[in-house]
Formats: sequence, structure tokens, C-alpha cells
Amino acid sequence: MSKCVDMPAISDLKLAERYVCETCEENGTRWVHLRTCQTCGMTLCCDTSPQKHMTKHFKETGHPVIISSEPGERWLWCYAHELFTEF
Repeated sequence: MSKCVDMPAISDLKLAERYVCETCEENGTRWVHLRTCQTCGMTLCCDTSPQKHMTKHFKETGHPVIISSEPGERWLWCYAHELFTEF
């Protein structure tokens, strides 16, 4: 298993400013769950959602760490190292 260097680099969590997938809202599509990028703060939909915007965001930008934006969920995921951690 690889060791993640991206999650420890996060000092302050970026939280969703609004509870919407920014791209789904623009395109008129639906989402299931939301995630917030810890590099730029963009909130997008998860892989359960039809459009999978957050994974597309990672592939386009290389921003590795996301946080769940769902109420009551407290976890981070690093795409680059495929590691999950709760906080």
C-alpha cells in the first residue's frame, strides 16, 4: 500500500459553500452525493452520480484530495494514492 503525502498537506478543510454539484447545476443534470475538492474548493458529484464530475475534475486538474460534503460524513479520499481516511 502506498503512503499518501497529499492528505497530511491539508491544514484547513475546504467545505461546500452551497449544497449543489456546480457542473450538474449548469448542465441541468442530477447528482446523488457531493464531494468538495481540497485544492480548489469546487463541489461536484460523486461516482454514484451519473456524470461523476468529481472524478472528471481530478483527471483534468490532478487535484488529489476530496472531502465528503454529505451531512454527518467526515472523511477524505485521495485519488492519487487511492486512500481513504476518516477524521
